[in-house]
Amino acid sequence: MLLPGTAFAPEGSRIPAPPPPVSRSAALWRQLEHAFDAPFGAALNPLKHLGALGFMLLWLLVASGTILYIVLDTSAAGAYRSIAALADVPWMLGTVLRGVHRYATDAFLVVMLAHIVREWALGRYRHFRRISWLTGVPLVALAFVSGVGGFWLNWDRLGQYSVVATAEWIDALPFLASPLARNFLGAVSLNDRLFTLFVFIHIGVPLLLIFGLWFHIQRISLAQVFPPRALAGGSVLTLVALALALPVHSQGPADLSTVPTALALDWFVLFIHPLADATSANTVWGLLALAFGLLILPPLWPAPARPAVAVVHPEHCSGCARCFDDCPYSAITMVPHPNGKRGMRLAEVRADLCASCGICAGACPSSTPFRSAEHLVTGIDMPQWPVNDLRQQLVAQLRAMPGPRRLVVFGCDQGARVRTAADDVLHFGLVCAGMLPPSFVEYALRAGADGVLISGCRAGGCEFRLGQRWTAERLTGAREPHLRRSVPAERWRTAWCDPGDEQQLAAAVDELRRQCMAGAPLEEEKQ
Repeated sequence: MLLPGTAFAPEGSRIPAPPPPVSRSAALWRQLEHAFDAPFGAALNPLKHLGALGFMLLWLLVASGTILYIVLDTSAAGAYRSIAALADVPWMLGTVLRGVHRYATDAFLVVMLAHIVREWALGRYRHFRRISWLTGVPLVALAFVSGVGGFWLNWDRLGQYSVVATAEWIDALPFLASPLARNFLGAVSLNDRLFTLFVFIHIGVPLLLIFGLWFHIQRISLAQVFPPRALAGGSVLTLVALALALPVHSQGPADLSTVPTALALDWFVLFIHPLADATSANTVWGLLALAFGLLILPPLWPAPARPAVAVVHPEHCSGCARCFDDCPYSAITMVPHPNGKRGMRLAEVRADLCASCGICAGACPSSTPFRSAEHLVTGIDMPQWPVNDLRQQLVAQLRAMPGPRRLVVFGCDQGARVRTAADDVLHFGLVCAGMLPPSFVEYALRAGADGVLISGCRAGGCEFRLGQRWTAERLTGAREPHLRRSVPAERWRTAWCDPGDEQQLAAAVDELRRQCMAGAPLEEEKQ
């Protein structure tokens, strides 16, 4: 008798390498996400949509900033009056507009930093993710420069403090010939031409930020640039509520003949100024150099050996492009088929982009185990865990189980793992739940299984972004290839469980066992 996890395989088949252990940082972050799952739900958890929230906040900043620019008097003398006049707009519309723009800036920076921490904690900076991480590093600097520049345009006493402090901080650089601070400390009023430069900084830098974001996500297929509607609506309403409850006010017109005191700082954006006051300009430069050095370091650190990437078998590829549509990292392109037939296409894998997740194998129509070939070769497959080996091991181990009940669990190695020695449970670990062709559910039932459980990460928490979503849609018939409707619904179920949810997964196995015991096995399933 073979128990779950037994290292048995028919002659000629391969056993996939065990999944890597979950790191301490990843476990702690998952605990935090699970805490947010309770009030928000897994699908609407803001910690799982940080990138999309950042994009939404950026679009909101662009929209509100465009309106503010229309009403802004782009001169040093008139800027303060034009912004202060927003408080006189009826129904507090001007106050809301200004407050939303200010609080969206703070929220954008918080979300951006949380996104960095999440990707680092989950180890998402190696191999195929390296370029995405490295292209994101300069975006951090652009975001803060744009945010600081926004305070200058108001040209109140806070803006004056920020401009002078920034100039003095930049003066500490040894390669500057003329101190910038002289432009502000020695004049009674600000030159309009210099104020125009402030306008350019606050408008030009965000344009660079948007351009950089395009590079940041270009290797991601179906990149989520807008969160779910409920989460987006709740976020906007929260910003509006903050704008009404804590209106943003100017802090008096700038006066370069005096030194501002008792200012209300925005600590999210302007933290660098009091830090420089408390230490020194050179200390802050050193801290920033250290911070950006640490940001660049993770993808350059020696990484574990990369798993084998997907392999295309031209003689079995029909050119249907399902793997192309389902790949979460745009690692697959469609090229002319080498057989030369007109209109025929072939999938081609870019090794540097491939995540080795196997989602493409689960999407391939030739991955069905019902094919009569003795050795199953699919259009695209994972060499370390081929579909043929999965079929062989499934049949052999089901035949070796004595019964009276046989349950098969197709589990995702990135999610919760089956921890049971029950004689009636047979477990197959997959790199991702999306690696499983849906037809394997029916095949397992026909090969002697009484019930099949498919487990994967919680909604929105897939290690490979789209594996859980595609698996759910394939099983419910919303995406090809789909599970046939003739498969008895009471014979299979899903369990979306992250690491740490082993009890929930065990409960799902017990529920499937009770569900199968409640009904007699179908004869055609046992043939």
